Amino acid sequence: MNYSKQEMMAVATGREICDGDLCIFGVGLSMLAGYFAIAHHAPNARAITEGGIYGSTPVGGLPWGIEDNRISANATCFTGAIDALGFLVASGRCDIGIIGAAQVDKYGNVNTTGFWDKDSREHRSHPRVRLNGSGGANEIGCGCKRVVIMAAHEKKRFAERVDYITTPGYLEGGAARERYHFVGGGPSAIITTLGILRPEPVTKEFMLDSYFSFSSIEEMKQQTGWNLKIFPDAKAVPEPLTRELEILRSIDSTGMLKKK
Repeated sequence: MNYSKQEMMAVATGREICDGDLCIFGVGLSMLAGYFAIAHHAPNARAITEGGIYGSTPVGGLPWGIEDNRISANATCFTGAIDALGFLVASGRCDIGIIGAAQVDKYGNVNTTGFWDKDSREHRSHPRVRLNGSGGANEIGCGCKRVVIMAAHEKKRFAERVDYITTPGYLEGGAARERYHFVGGGPSAIITTLGILRPEPVTKEFMLDSYFSFSSIEEMKQQTGWNLKIFPDAKAVPEPLTRELEILRSIDSTGMLKKK
């Protein structure tokens, strides 16, 4: 079966979720990836939104928001953002969070705040482009046991250093994150439209772990704003199985994300 880059990205992200995980993800591709995992290989995984809707599955297609009727119609319970982010996530109970990134750097720091010109970035003048901000991503990045970052793989988005740290990854690398005593373990993968990056265990610098069949090591390096290093056992990611694509598309039954 033919599939899009976004579908490959969603399947690869969903494969990061284990059965029994407590998961938190927002709308869009991250939610598609999460509910694909629950339907395909992780039936005992539990989902919660940033707004506090727990234990639901989408009805009639993917929702447009984190409290849309499509995601709330069959929820196990309703609570609020304080419980979702301030209790389950901040206490370290959440196993995995999936977040997006407008810009990400080699240590997994995420920027969704804005883009600055280089000569004004240090002084924090008004950004050249203002973005939507954190939402719940900062809490997820600080509190979840592991975090998966989803991002379009373009050189302008994969920077040596982000313009602004909206959500911390491994900060300056190495043991830098440990100084802040975050309960969460930090980002475990950056899954892109071209492949997968993972952190080197000691330096925490993200390196090329695997590439999609329609991409290559060379393309991923060209589209990365730092000197992307490669794990010795880097390999191609297995293509989606027919059954995986069928399940994925049944979740996005309205085709909301198909052409994105």
